[in-house]
Amino acid sequence: MKKLFYFLALFLSIYSAASLYGQTSGYKIVNKIKLPGEGGWDYLSIDESNNRLFISHATVVLALDLKTGTLAGTIEDTPGVHGIAIASDLNKAFISCGRSSAVKVIDLKTLAVITTINGTGKNPDAILYDQFSKKVLTFNGRSSNATVIDAVKNQIIDSIPLAGKPEFPVSDGKGKIYVNIEDKSIITVIDAKTMKVEKSWPIAPGEEASGLALDNETHRLFTVCGNKLMVVVDALDGHVVTSLPIGEGCDGVKFDPGLKRAYSSNGEGTMTVVQEVDKDHFKVLENFPTQPSARTLTVDVRSHHIYMPCAEFGPAPEPTADNPRPRRTTKPGSFAVLDIAPVK
Repeated sequence: MKKLFYFLALFLSIYSAASLYGQTSGYKIVNKIKLPGEGGWDYLSIDESNNRLFISHATVVLALDLKTGTLAGTIEDTPGVHGIAIASDLNKAFISCGRSSAVKVIDLKTLAVITTINGTGKNPDAILYDQFSKKVLTFNGRSSNATVIDAVKNQIIDSIPLAGKPEFPVSDGKGKIYVNIEDKSIITVIDAKTMKVEKSWPIAPGEEASGLALDNETHRLFTVCGNKLMVVVDALDGHVVTSLPIGEGCDGVKFDPGLKRAYSSNGEGTMTVVQEVDKDHFKVLENFPTQPSARTLTVDVRSHHIYMPCAEFGPAPEPTADNPRPRRTTKPGSFAVLDIAPVK
């Protein structure tokens, strides 16, 4: 009898370990695409019309052909690049250049630069194209405002004061634009017709939100927060529906409407997968192992593949008087994009 209990315990231990190390995971890293260049990165976006993935990387934007997994081109001279807003109906992409307080406009088909729009707010970070209004908004981290650009004429036309430091925005395509205000732990709603702030909603128990995503069918916003929570908010009246645990160091969230799943990219090296059961019920399916530093992501809603940029880091240099808190530097040749696919 003791032997029976021993072998049963051994079996359960092996089964648990197999589950822990991903053998029962619903996801798999199917490719790790090595990319050139050194330095940091931020957001990435998919151009469905040309089947390309745009990746911000230090002072350039890389355009990856999703069919072949090879570079289609590089957009140079985008200092401090943060985000890429795709306007397929205009055949344009708008790139926020944080260090130069400018937006670079490119042709989606040829990748040629159309123009550079100077004079945004300080440190334009996240950037959004709202097809409803044909406007582009840059969300400026150091001036606590949003710059409004006429996407057809490539001209700055307005500025929207905000209550604090804006992070990621999302549009419902019907006249509402939502943006996280990180240092105030609120979601601010902008009227896309008037380009005025309409209202703001607290997201407690969430704190210091970064990424934001939307299920436009059930009107649910997903905001990921610095205190390791994903908060689900009603996009119609702003009430908090629920909150769920996520990994540490999150900086992005995306929603796949086909699978009804929200994904949080966590810099610790995990991706939290949240299933929307219905508009009021959600559950964490798993924390899928990715790679430390993979803190942002995007989703191809056609193939359901998830893409996450990452790199390997060496030790931080010794502190100096000029740089008392030096950052770790990336290892040369280690920058890559993880291609993650659902397997069941």
